[in-house]
Amino acid sequence: MNSDRLVAGLDIGSAKTTAIIAEVVDHQSKHPTIKVLGVGQARTTGMRRGVVSDIEETTRSIKKALSDAERMAGATISEVYAGIAGEHVQAMTSKGIVAVSNDEIAKSDVDRANEVARAQAIPQDRELLHAIPQEYTVDRDTGIRDPIGMSGTRLEVEMYLVTIGSSPATNLRKSVERAGYRVRDLVLEPFASSLAVLTEDEKELGVALVEMGAGTTDLAIFHEGKIRHLGTHAFGGNAVTNDIVHGLGVTQADAERLKERHGCAYEALVDPSEIIQLPSTVAQGDRQIPRELLAHIIHQLMDEIFDLVQREVSAAGYAGKLSAGLVITGGAAAMQGAAELASDVFGTGVRVGTPSERVGGLSDSVDASRFSTVVGLAQYGAHRMALGGATASAKRIKLPSGAGMDKLGDRIKFWLQDFF
Repeated sequence: MNSDRLVAGLDIGSAKTTAIIAEVVDHQSKHPTIKVLGVGQARTTGMRRGVVSDIEETTRSIKKALSDAERMAGATISEVYAGIAGEHVQAMTSKGIVAVSNDEIAKSDVDRANEVARAQAIPQDRELLHAIPQEYTVDRDTGIRDPIGMSGTRLEVEMYLVTIGSSPATNLRKSVERAGYRVRDLVLEPFASSLAVLTEDEKELGVALVEMGAGTTDLAIFHEGKIRHLGTHAFGGNAVTNDIVHGLGVTQADAERLKERHGCAYEALVDPSEIIQLPSTVAQGDRQIPRELLAHIIHQLMDEIFDLVQREVSAAGYAGKLSAGLVITGGAAAMQGAAELASDVFGTGVRVGTPSERVGGLSDSVDASRFSTVVGLAQYGAHRMALGGATASAKRIKLPSGAGMDKLGDRIKFWLQDFF
């Protein structure tokens, strides 16, 4: 095991914190493979709807998840790629226009155009997370992916800028630092998941990635190979559990167990004669219900969540443009009937995404939709290494503040275009 090639992903969810340590195998390749060495999980109680609400509790869960992963991997790590999501995430499109220096467009021209597009004024209470070039225009030719080597006099880029709230980002970094680690990079969670579960073809044809966590459901739309739209809805697996609590008069812990053991998101799949036992209490005695009743409660809420997402896809102008359909992932996506219900709502092909592409080592231990984000975070780190980004980290700390630091920031923001 080469310790220089280790990457760690950390997904701090509203229900569980998951950590993964992996070794980057072919770090020279454009699509490197990761070899999973260790996985750790801990319950989270310090997060609400994807945002830190209790730093101490969050720190405790990070410490446990990472130390379990380190023990399993037989290695220690100092920095992590941490996922971030939630309603504070915003995206906007920005344009950058430059005059071409010579007859032929060089990389320096592309960098300058990117720089202009990125120089948008970001409000004080926000920070720039990702800058993703969408397409270039040379003179009047639009829709160009890579303009280097083309001849023209005017170069324009359309850039997708993703920003996050400064305080959610600061609290997340603080929680990781208190646990004894450093945040190498914050990464948008749906973006990380897309690396783990989507194929190049799906991104090209048009696909909606719906990530169903405990606190939120995140949407990312890809079309012609690029990320085109992001959205978050404040409903997830926890809302389903709460509905079971109210609908059946059981405790939170029992509702969670019922959901995991007997849950079904599509009522039609349940045998009407099937009966399940509810946890008995002194007051209520022994209780049994048709499993169909539990499915009905889950079906109603999941239907509502998919309906919200469907409306957003339409509002974003991508209804009918997603030839590759829908990929659902995250913890709640693994429930029986989730794909069937989504297919019903969207009227399109749906598959449940699990991390399978370019994952080796203990791949069995992460072969479930709830590991999509954390595996994607490790793959993001592997990409950074492949693009020479990892070597920057050592120098990054020693750089004095000022111009040098900014230049490094520019490089780090820009590598994103190499992902697509």
